Amino acid sequence: MLLSIGAIIVGLVILVWSADKFVDGAASVAKHLGVPSLLIGMVIIGFGTSAPEMVVSAIAALEGNPNLALGNAFGSNIANIALILGVTAMLAPIAVHSRIIKKELPLLVVITLIVGFMLLNGVISQTEGLLLLTGFVAVILWQVYTAIKDKKDPLADETTEELDEIDMSLKEGWIWLFAGIILLILSSKLLVFGAVDIAKSLGVSDLVIGLTIVAVGTSLPELAAAITAVRKNEHDLAIGNVIGSNMFNILLVIGVGATITPMSGFPPEALERDFVVMLGLTIALFVMAYGFNGEQGHVNKMEGILLILTFVTYITIIVLSSIPN
Repeated sequence: MLLSIGAIIVGLVILVWSADKFVDGAASVAKHLGVPSLLIGMVIIGFGTSAPEMVVSAIAALEGNPNLALGNAFGSNIANIALILGVTAMLAPIAVHSRIIKKELPLLVVITLIVGFMLLNGVISQTEGLLLLTGFVAVILWQVYTAIKDKKDPLADETTEELDEIDMSLKEGWIWLFAGIILLILSSKLLVFGAVDIAKSLGVSDLVIGLTIVAVGTSLPELAAAITAVRKNEHDLAIGNVIGSNMFNILLVIGVGATITPMSGFPPEALERDFVVMLGLTIALFVMAYGFNGEQGHVNKMEGILLILTFVTYITIIVLSSIPN
């Protein structure tokens, strides 16, 4: 057990650090190659912050634990909204100015409903995994089109400011890009090993471990990015990273996992509890951040407190319900 706990701790530390270096390296390379700032922010950084979940999902599926991948995706989306935006909003209310984010919010709700529909028969097949990956490609193409079309969106200015702080040469960018990928793979294998071993030792499902330890751990890059962005008054970047990450978690993380190994045999709670919580938080985020009747969307401090309380309650329910009788 101690070895498994150590594997999780070391795996998470390296995972979070390598994910940060991977994002910086990828963003630096794109910047040197003349890629527009908005495109870097929407696609490259959004993809990079989901890289830990994606690699963990692929490793888990390859090693015969696809439900760990499902739990990781659902748990990360729940943590991104309830924990990350909750903590961030408590530090400073998050205001939404970007038109692009307002377009992404309803899209995230639709994507979430689609994966819920796939869960109804108790399995996410390889065909459905491929459909999710096709949806991922479609979203990327839409983001590329949007980034080229709406160059003056407030999100573009915030991304430019963020990129100006990355001081890497093109050579350094390439080095950290590839080094980050290698370290992500190695740390993910270590994390999955520890998580699966602990699940077996405690008699709980891979899904539960994925929803809790692995999900919170792989969401740490988003937490760091959101807090840093809000402190710099880059509100749209903070919430945009969460929305982009959540879309990628469903389409890419679950898509990769299911394509490698169909996801089946998960308990009814995956749909009746975990999906319902994820969908409820996604709809709540849409209501808070979209802004209706000409009002500006936002997530204020009180809403942040409610989000954190929701997360604590959810995790408590999972832990209590997973304790063997």
